[in-house]
Amino acid sequence: MPTATPAETDWDAWRRPPPTRAEQRRDVWAALLMIGLSLFFLVLFNSVGMGVYAGTPPSVPEQVLLTVALCLPMALRRRYPVAALAAVGVLFIVVQMRAVNSDNAIPSVLLFLAMHAVGAWERNRALAKWSRIAVIVVMFGWLGFALVKMVFQPPPEFTGAGGPLNPLLAAVLYNLVYNVVYFSGAYFFGNVSWVAARREAQLAEQAEHLRRSQEQATKGALVAERLRIARDLHDVVAHHVSVMGVQAGAARRVLGTDPELAGTALRTVEETARTAITELRGLLGVLRADGEPETGDRPASPGLEQLSELVKHAEESGLETQFGVYGTPRPVPEAVALSAYRVVQEALTNTVKHSSARRVDVRLRYLENVVEVEVGDDGVGGKPPVDGGGFGLRGMAERVAVHGGKLEVGPKRGGGFRVRALLPAGKVVE
Repeated sequence: MPTATPAETDWDAWRRPPPTRAEQRRDVWAALLMIGLSLFFLVLFNSVGMGVYAGTPPSVPEQVLLTVALCLPMALRRRYPVAALAAVGVLFIVVQMRAVNSDNAIPSVLLFLAMHAVGAWERNRALAKWSRIAVIVVMFGWLGFALVKMVFQPPPEFTGAGGPLNPLLAAVLYNLVYNVVYFSGAYFFGNVSWVAARREAQLAEQAEHLRRSQEQATKGALVAERLRIARDLHDVVAHHVSVMGVQAGAARRVLGTDPELAGTALRTVEETARTAITELRGLLGVLRADGEPETGDRPASPGLEQLSELVKHAEESGLETQFGVYGTPRPVPEAVALSAYRVVQEALTNTVKHSSARRVDVRLRYLENVVEVEVGDDGVGGKPPVDGGGFGLRGMAERVAVHGGKLEVGPKRGGGFRVRALLPAGKVVE
């Protein structure tokens, strides 16, 4: 099943993954810590004799039971956040009603953490929203009940009160403002945690997408490099083997009648084989020394300066050749020179292998912004076949296209076949 790209992912419908085992273990340890801390505070409060409401506090076993029960939902606050919030909310009110705790610090911390967990971990965002709103409404209802009860009871003694407000009014305002800030903070920071988790998931997916893109780019570059080397190997082997085959056949035919001519043909075979081996060693050296610095013993890539020698080899195959250079020779990029050389090499190979031509004309032109190579012959017949592997006429087109050049291949007026390539090479260097 294909992985969606960042543009395809509906992040509005994103659901946070459930907590890991490590996170669940941390929640259990946090619950145990809160139990221990709550029981410690309970001992201190009972020792001091502090109480929140009038009346007698419950028995010690009941206080311990309610204290432990209030802390236990923390062990499941990320796995079942809504259930944990509901349990903590109910027990929070029960603990206050039973006057189990005097300053309400630990229950308030537990309720805050439970609300935060719903905002941060509940996968159903509608449920996360309305469950927290429901708890807030209930808690403010409970607060209102307590405030009304305080107002209608005989007012307590506010010893030392010296502010500008009525002490009872100040107490009511304090409780209202405190709880608004408290519940707003729990709601807001829960949402912030959820948004941060979603952003982290987006960044992780984008990083994965980038990694896959880089892998595909690397694979594409490797494939392109293999094709380039395959084209070079094809050009080298096809051309030189064609020349060697023609010369060897000529030597065989005249071996008994003209030993001198046969010897000349065999020397051509020897030189052609040596040249082919040199070029093949250069190509293989590139493969072996990938990433290594250039060394002086590696053969240089053939270029425009070697075209005359290339034409000479074609002449030794029995063709009547003519080579002309037009314009002012100048340095051109090595890659352009190599592509021009390979185009001429492939065209001459096709002339030797696929046509009945007796004459071939090779021209090199240095124009203002381009270098032009043209190979024309006087053979008869149709277009040379495109190699099955894509390294013949198609290979020439690819070489020229890499540089943004233009390739023309087709019959000439008056008979014969022509290959013409224009390769961008910059302006003339004065």
